[in-house]
Amino acid sequence: MSTLPIEQHLKPIQTALSEHNRLILVAQPGAGKTTRVPLTLLNSQWAQGQKILLLEPRRVAARLAASFMAAQLNEPIGKTVGYRMRGDSKVSSDTRLEVLTQGVLTRMLQDDPLLEGVAGIIFDEFHERSIEADLGLALSLDIQQSVRDDLRLVVMSATLDVAALTNVLGRDTCVIESTGREFPIDTYHRPLGGDETLDAAAYRVVTEALANVDSRDVLVILPGVAEITRLVQMLENSAFDVEVRALHGGMSIEAQQAALRLHEARQRVSVATAIAESSVTVDGVNVVIDAGLERVPLFQPQTGLTRLTTRRVNRASADQRRGRAGRQQPGTCYRLWSQEQPMVAYGEPEIAQADLSRLALEVARWGARSPEELVWMTPPPNGAWQSSQALLRQLGILDTVGLLTPLGKQSARWPLEPRLAVMLSKAASLNAVPLACALATLLEGRERVSSSLRDALAQRLGQPRRFPQWQRETQRLMDMASLKLPDKLPLEPLSCLLAIAYPDRVGQFISPGRFKLANGKTATLSASHPLANEAFIVAVSVESASSEAAIYLAEPIMQTALIDLYPETQQWEERVTWSDAQGKLLGEAVQRHGELVLARRPLAELSREAVQQALLSALKQRPAALFNGKVKQLRGRMALVASLYSDVWPDWSESALLDSLDVWLSPYMTGITRFSQLEKMPFHSYLMATLSWDEQSHFERLTPPSIMAPSGNQASVDYEPCLAGRPPVLALKLQEAFGWQDTPTVADGHMPVVIHLLSPAKRPLQVTQDLRSFWVNGYPEVRKEMRGRYPKHPWPEDPMTAQATASTKRHKV
Repeated sequence: MSTLPIEQHLKPIQTALSEHNRLILVAQPGAGKTTRVPLTLLNSQWAQGQKILLLEPRRVAARLAASFMAAQLNEPIGKTVGYRMRGDSKVSSDTRLEVLTQGVLTRMLQDDPLLEGVAGIIFDEFHERSIEADLGLALSLDIQQSVRDDLRLVVMSATLDVAALTNVLGRDTCVIESTGREFPIDTYHRPLGGDETLDAAAYRVVTEALANVDSRDVLVILPGVAEITRLVQMLENSAFDVEVRALHGGMSIEAQQAALRLHEARQRVSVATAIAESSVTVDGVNVVIDAGLERVPLFQPQTGLTRLTTRRVNRASADQRRGRAGRQQPGTCYRLWSQEQPMVAYGEPEIAQADLSRLALEVARWGARSPEELVWMTPPPNGAWQSSQALLRQLGILDTVGLLTPLGKQSARWPLEPRLAVMLSKAASLNAVPLACALATLLEGRERVSSSLRDALAQRLGQPRRFPQWQRETQRLMDMASLKLPDKLPLEPLSCLLAIAYPDRVGQFISPGRFKLANGKTATLSASHPLANEAFIVAVSVESASSEAAIYLAEPIMQTALIDLYPETQQWEERVTWSDAQGKLLGEAVQRHGELVLARRPLAELSREAVQQALLSALKQRPAALFNGKVKQLRGRMALVASLYSDVWPDWSESALLDSLDVWLSPYMTGITRFSQLEKMPFHSYLMATLSWDEQSHFERLTPPSIMAPSGNQASVDYEPCLAGRPPVLALKLQEAFGWQDTPTVADGHMPVVIHLLSPAKRPLQVTQDLRSFWVNGYPEVRKEMRGRYPKHPWPEDPMTAQATASTKRHKV
């Protein structure tokens, strides 16, 4: 057996980890890092009598890696080497190396923050940057920095952003790089032609590859299950004498392993998703056909919805895929894009583009009130984080300060997304825990439900053996609830369970196929859909589009059932809104669920508070009415002094003033009932009133509204440019500035103004912040040109000693 490239680095790796508790390992494909490094580290002094955890991004990779390492030790899986993943594990009291999927580590950390008996954690294929991997690293670093400085952390992959990682792990973190064991790979580009579809192009290139006498097994990487299914059908209906296998995450572990198993007698064509990027070698493959695409869910915080998007892969992923062709022998890679196609170096991490509700739940369970309390490779985006926290509060998981509620603590024990965890936690009140388990498994599964949820559940409950993975996962949840799955399961509570999980996606009929959701968005079904005319639905699967969201899966719900679930909907709430069409305030009392109005009645009288809030809301929708010229000047003045004395002055930015209307404007709104009255209010005076008398005096001295020119006239200072970080402007006729030796200033001399010197016709002659330089260098040329054009106005040779005037020569005499 040939020596693996990683072998020469095993000793330095052991030495580095004996002296430091963090290590970055960059090892190219085929180096052997996944299987050799963990086994070697088991013999380290710091690991004696303890476990090492190896994290893999995919279940199939975890099982294959564990199987390979156990075979290297001539032992069965579950002895020295075992694996642990959701719903499946093989470990024993003798197990010292556990291969985990990334979500399992999160639960281990949450259940035992000290990680008793664990000596080190290895994050493999970290370049994939899943949310679970980022969270696992953040929690592990928190433990290491607080209570477990003896815990070793190793981050490794073939394509790592080392600079970004060292920013997180520390500049002194040891970095070791290893070459890979990759045979020569010929790379060809075969872009799609004309109107050619992706699966048709892949079929064309498979034909080319199979005609090559050097080809062994072929691996085709496509973005999704739909493309895989079409290509598999095309190949199975062809004359090729090959074994065709599909490989994607929606398949059972057994089916995935069967697809990876080498067939000695026949040539194999495997058609896979990005799952083929996993670290374990696919035996027999020396041809890779890569579409260069991936299908990822992109979360949109502004809508709270997730859109499935197909996009170009990054260069690191493309290189990983290409490397599959040269793991065991010389190979060939066909790329279904042009050689000139630009590619980014690294992919955007999942944390930057996904729904963060599960992450927010885990962070709260950890005891942190905000993500800033942990160290992240990529911090959670603020918009998505705020959206996720709002959802968790709506579900009842978080309180107002970001801590877990009793329901949140109960829900956190379920290894599910927060929506489904809350559904299971509340299912007992509906006497529907078995149904909730069955439903949660169905919704968490990758299998797309094309019919109604009711039909899909009835089918599985009636013939559970046809759906072994669903049956296993459902029973696993039932075991956690200490229940057994009954033979018959009533489906009546289905809609109520869904409304518990998706309160923000309860939809109210607008027109056939169009529904307003409780989150305020509009979503659509086909007008011919059986639910198109239902009064209320629960939209379970929703994907946003350019204008309205599309509903892919929904169930009807009765309004009475919704009220029973959410009794607060029976409370009457005053609502006053401004009507542009009628030009006045309209008032009504409503019963509502989110943005859905369940009942309404007109209000005979409008309360002062409701009118005030409605007018303030209208003002926020029309900020131009508030930010008039006088307010802009005042805000510019404040922007200037705040930039120079930032620890003293308030924030008068547009957003800050709009957010605090209740504080500074409401006291002056007594008797105001129309928007036209509101528009005439002296907002600038009310803003000044928020400052104390001493502050106002200081403010007026620092930012005078005008400066007296040598002519004796007051010249207004324009502070609006200060809103954009520029100096204030003073505009006046050039003749009025005679005698000024230097540029006038504001802010106690700290800020020279920009002077706009104007012609007698009020047109700019010069813009300067250095008046002395202009008098000496620029004025003679201006004088030469202007005195003939404006002979009635003075143009002295020495402007610095001349008498300033706002008049012509005649008036001056």
